[in-house]
Order: sequence, then structure tokens, then C-alpha cells
Amino acid sequence: MEREDLGALLARLIRRIMEAERPLLEAHGLSMWGYSVLTRLADRPMETQQALAKSIGYDKSRLIALLDDLERDGLLTRQPDPSDRRARTVTLTAAGKSRLRAAKADIRAMEEDLLAPLTPTERRHLLTALPRLAQTPDH
Repeated sequence: MEREDLGALLARLIRRIMEAERPLLEAHGLSMWGYSVLTRLADRPMETQQALAKSIGYDKSRLIALLDDLERDGLLTRQPDPSDRRARTVTLTAAGKSRLRAAKADIRAMEEDLLAPLTPTERRHLLTALPRLAQTPDH
């Protein structure tokens, strides 16, 4: 029997993961996009709104409303960029870092359950290979 296409397999896996993540994130008062913003800001503590939208693949015109919600919840702050007053930088607050840590802990526990059918070697290989496959090739 021929193996299933990688795209079809990954699409099913992504849907499964997203369905499992959604209630975990909602329990922390976060949407998937909100979680993406907090995760990105944890990696890059001060990011312009435009760079943030591009880095997470989110429409920059819709990002403002999302950032408004996260700022209203005290999870991030926005300030004028000192090098370009028209731009705004986005920074995680202590509350944002705390909420992200809590959400990430729940997600990691869910991932452990998801990966449970794999042997330790299979798990290590998968977790090593996925980041390499996810990298955007330089063109």
C-alpha cells in the first residue's frame, strides 16, 4: 500500500492539535492568534507591530484589534518606536509572560499525551526533524 501524502497527514495532525489546544488556550483567556503573539514576543521582546504581523503570518490590518485586546488584558504594552515615531513597538508585560508560561505548560502536557504512542527514539527524531522542516528556505 502506498503511503499517504505528507500534506494530508500533516493537515489531519494540525487539526487534531488545534482542536486539543483551543480549550486549553480559552481556559487561559487566549485565542490561538493571541498565543502566537505572546510566543513571538517572548522570543523577541520588542517587536514593531508590522514585523510582528509578518513574523506570525497575520494580516497587519487585523493585528491592531488583537493587540488592543491583549493590551486591555494587561499582557503587552505598545510604545512609539524611538527610531520611527510612526511605528509602535510591542512588549510583553510580566502578566503576559506569566499567562504564556501557564498556557505553554498545559500545551506541553497535551503534547506529551499526543506523543505517547511513539517510542522515546521516535519522539526524539520527530522533535528534531520538525523544526528543520519548518524552516523557511533562503531564496
